[in-house]
Amino acid sequence: MDVVHLNDKLRWSSTSLTTKCHKACVNLGYNLYTLWLFTFSDLKTILGPSTMFGVFNALCANMFGIPSVPPASVVCRTLHAVVWIWCNLLPFSIDNQRQPLSEAEDSINKSWRPMPAKRLTEKTAKRWMLGLYPVAIVISIHVGGLRQCLLLIALGCWYNDLGGADRSPLIRNFINACGFLCYASGAMEVVYGQSLPLEGKSLLSQWFSIIGGAVVTSVHSQDMEDKEGDRVRGRKTVPLVIGDWPSRLTLALAVTAWSCLGLHYWRLESIACMPTLVLGTLVALRTLMLRGVGDDKRTFRLWNLWLTTLYLLPAFGFYSEGTMVTVQ
Repeated sequence: MDVVHLNDKLRWSSTSLTTKCHKACVNLGYNLYTLWLFTFSDLKTILGPSTMFGVFNALCANMFGIPSVPPASVVCRTLHAVVWIWCNLLPFSIDNQRQPLSEAEDSINKSWRPMPAKRLTEKTAKRWMLGLYPVAIVISIHVGGLRQCLLLIALGCWYNDLGGADRSPLIRNFINACGFLCYASGAMEVVYGQSLPLEGKSLLSQWFSIIGGAVVTSVHSQDMEDKEGDRVRGRKTVPLVIGDWPSRLTLALAVTAWSCLGLHYWRLESIACMPTLVLGTLVALRTLMLRGVGDDKRTFRLWNLWLTTLYLLPAFGFYSEGTMVTVQ
């Protein structure tokens, strides 16, 4: 009887352990998927374009007057850049989406996001956000991009907690542009493996100024599809402040102007010009001619592709026709 009782007890313990492991795996998968959903909308806006900026601009570093690095080193550090971007993006996205007004807006525009889908509470989201910011700092200390990480934290606080995203379209676009620059320059710094010369009148600083100008004057492409949600939360975006048609006109003009300026800055000709010109023209025409919510969503995706080609203009110049273009 004692042996039978012992076997039953061991069998029960084994079953209990298996059940606990299964529950733990289910909870882990649930939480990881929740984290993924927080950043899903920004994969096409931040993660993909910033990674490409970092990789391809590091490969042609001497275009900016800084020493080149071996391609093998760039390839090896690409995953570091992806991790750096995502770990800095995640707490910002959680802080942004956990706000009550953001949840109300997302319930209209993006009901699949974790907060309107009730995948977690606001208290839990805040706890995750506060825990993930130190993780981003530690990662930045080890792989690079610490300056950008700290600035992203400050920008996130301004944007999400101090009303920077809601009170003025100029401030909103400015913070967005600073964020884009931090992710792009941080990714390049991680891939490059050294601190970048971002001060003074360096070519890299000039190029970031052009990128920043392009973003600050055209990033309201993302707001064209969200007018109803932004109106519900009382957010002041470009289309809601100056009107739909004027915002479309300024967006089309900005994309066209920055495309031409970027090509002129790097003195690109022939085939190297085509991606930026074609996508810039397409974004401008669609913005003016196709004005439905679904159309605006597709136009914003194309805007992200256009910005990516703008990011890659130095690389286009470096590799086109096997020659190197230099800016005097």
